[in-house]
Amino acid sequence: MNHEHGAAGERLANAVDARLPVHDGAGQLLRKSFPDHWSFLLGEIALYSLIVLVLTGVWLTFFFEPEMRDVVYQGSYVPLLGQPVSGAFDSTLRISFDVRGGLLMRQAHHWAALVFVAAIGVHLLRVFFTGAFRRPREMNWAIGVTLFALALAEGFAGYSLPDDLLSGTGLRIAQGIMLSIPVAGTYLAMFAFGNEFPGHDIVPRLYSLHILLLPGALIALVTVHLILVFHLKHTHWRGPGHRNTNVVGKPLYPQFTSSSLGLSLMVSGLLVALAGAVQINPVWTYGPYRPDQVSTGSQPDWYVGFLEGSLRLVPPWETNFAGHTLMWNVLLPAVVLPALFFLVLYAYPFAEQRLTGEGRQEQHLCDRPRERPVRTGLGVAGITCYGVLLLAGGNDVMAQTFRISVNALTWIFRVALVLAPVAAFLVTRTVCRALLHAEQERLTVGEETGEVRQTLAGGYESGHRPVTSFRPGAPRRPLSLPDRPPDSRTGTPSRQHPGPEHRSR
Repeated sequence: MNHEHGAAGERLANAVDARLPVHDGAGQLLRKSFPDHWSFLLGEIALYSLIVLVLTGVWLTFFFEPEMRDVVYQGSYVPLLGQPVSGAFDSTLRISFDVRGGLLMRQAHHWAALVFVAAIGVHLLRVFFTGAFRRPREMNWAIGVTLFALALAEGFAGYSLPDDLLSGTGLRIAQGIMLSIPVAGTYLAMFAFGNEFPGHDIVPRLYSLHILLLPGALIALVTVHLILVFHLKHTHWRGPGHRNTNVVGKPLYPQFTSSSLGLSLMVSGLLVALAGAVQINPVWTYGPYRPDQVSTGSQPDWYVGFLEGSLRLVPPWETNFAGHTLMWNVLLPAVVLPALFFLVLYAYPFAEQRLTGEGRQEQHLCDRPRERPVRTGLGVAGITCYGVLLLAGGNDVMAQTFRISVNALTWIFRVALVLAPVAAFLVTRTVCRALLHAEQERLTVGEETGEVRQTLAGGYESGHRPVTSFRPGAPRRPLSLPDRPPDSRTGTPSRQHPGPEHRSR
């Protein structure tokens, strides 16, 4: 009887697999190879932070009320008892003080948002510096940049929902940015706020974006991104057995699955620990938003700090044309600069491959940053520019803390915004050249043993031994002409023998 049931089950499995090749497909999927270097886990941190965001966000929707109608606060926070507040601010305080576990969930949600945006940004930097955006991954790079933009918008929308004095100040700046857009600015501001600032529609509309449209777009693009990662395979570092036609690493199951599951638990645990131990966004100390007040020393979350800094650095330039005033001091830093930033990110893979001639062949091996001095210099220059703008966003706090004139500090940042990225590019390119030269000398001569010998001529020489330890992607012998690193001036790789171009890896 058992033999008959077993045979029947096997026949059923064969019949199902003949129509839906689950076994064959799953077997091939489970054998997928994934590189085990730590740098490839940055994207997973973003994914697991997004999961924490979704779970905590769903919980918060049960208690948050996206209303701007005035109510009288009657909750547990004594300093605001009897004060007129908006429904959104009232529900935020109720979540924080009256709902069991509410403050923990609020802070876990906020910390997860910060880590999510940071992980996407660092992941993009890893892809950029290693050249993992090249053919055939240009579209996946574009999807990653879009995810970064959506994460910024999602973070700003959630940051603005409590309707406290800090987030209300940010919404006031957002309205000013909308108004700076020629012709359409007034209509955009009226549509977003529903009336003259502050209006009564901005919080409900941001709430719809925050819990429905933007998360849906994020989840959809993350799904497409992961599908393309599986289809196109991972890049990997150069090394013995690592070729442009294979992937060397651990299989999806069980090695990669177990390590990835452990990472997800670590990320979730760290976010909950931060939420329980480190206070963030205490809206009760800011108070409810009032249009006639601005919170002292107000600073946005770090990911929009560069926008705040750019607004503070541009001089008060205005132009009157045909009865219209163009506010260049708002339009340039808050509209033109972000648009150019994302345009450069989208176009860079295609521009680099056009200049280097690499667009004709698939690239599956990672570059080390030192091997691409120009690309690495450009990346460091971009990071330096961002850092200057981020610091400039807190020039008032820095001036008060260090007893420096705000005007003097503003001019220092204006000069630094022009000179610092150029200096960073030149220094980085020089360092990359020096690292390559030192590496070639080490491979040619060998490692020093620490011993000093006297020669027959009476001189002294240090002892050397062959190099035995190598970092991921590092060459294991002195580079000859066919496999020399890219030209240190242009970043263009030397001509190499083309390998077979396929993805059966």
